[in-house]
Amino acid sequence: MIGEVKKLLIIPHINVHNANALSSPYTIGFPAMTAWLGAVHALQRQLNAHDIPVVFSAAGVVSHDMDLQTYKGENDFVRSIVGTGNPLDKTGARSAFIEEARCHLDVSLVIQFDNITIDERDNLLDAVSHLLHAKMKMAGGDIRDFQPPFCINSEEGVTEDLIKLQRALMPGYALIERRDLMIDAMENGADALDALIDYLAIHHQCDKDEDGKVTWSSSRKTLNNKPAGWIVPIATGFHGISEQGKAKNQRDPDTPHRFAESIVTLGEFKMPHRIKSIEDILWRYHQEGDLYLCQQAAQVAKAKKRDPEPHSIESEF
Repeated sequence: MIGEVKKLLIIPHINVHNANALSSPYTIGFPAMTAWLGAVHALQRQLNAHDIPVVFSAAGVVSHDMDLQTYKGENDFVRSIVGTGNPLDKTGARSAFIEEARCHLDVSLVIQFDNITIDERDNLLDAVSHLLHAKMKMAGGDIRDFQPPFCINSEEGVTEDLIKLQRALMPGYALIERRDLMIDAMENGADALDALIDYLAIHHQCDKDEDGKVTWSSSRKTLNNKPAGWIVPIATGFHGISEQGKAKNQRDPDTPHRFAESIVTLGEFKMPHRIKSIEDILWRYHQEGDLYLCQQAAQVAKAKKRDPEPHSIESEF
């Protein structure tokens, strides 16, 4: 919305150790978007418990570095997960463990907030620093350090405000939703899994010249004869597959429990200097029927423009 002033909390360069890289049941890599919005929501709840009435309404994540803990030896065809067996049991032996993918991250968070005055911002920043140092986890990993958080105002449509934010986030890659690629492919007859793999597969081919010299080349799917960008699979929510009810030993006894499966779609890592609006990188919660989603306003606007009639969005993933 042109002219809207967004109040943003920037937490730069958070170093996360051993974050959960198992972003969905069948993909590993950058942690799921649900993990980042979940961490921001947990931070808000802890701030509220300290009598700071802040409301975090949206968040974006910018990756500066990622070290996926995998190993590929010489002549290996696939990579293996580097596992750990910590802590050791009381006899000093390594305990049984479930193999899980981990990664070390350097990320920055951009959080839109409300319900805080200018005079209360210093108190907010002190409390955020204290909580991150004390006991917060992000994406299942431990926070090792971070640069001092700060607040800025960014008015939509004001170039100077956008440039100021971009400089604070560079160099890095913001995670953008690309649900539109899935929709286009599925409207052309592909099923969801084929549409997903089609943009991720790397095709290797060889050419042989007149002298018999063989040259190998690799390529990925293009978009309008141009590289499609740094396209990755991302988990953006859950689909409830059972009725709400009670389960034995559920974590929260006051909240109904239900089984759910992950929703995986396509995303793109894009450098902040290429975004046109701060809204392009912000994610928000959305619930519709059995779907619990993290989504971006730009993708919602594209979906409405494509089909202005109200309909279920379940078929878009």
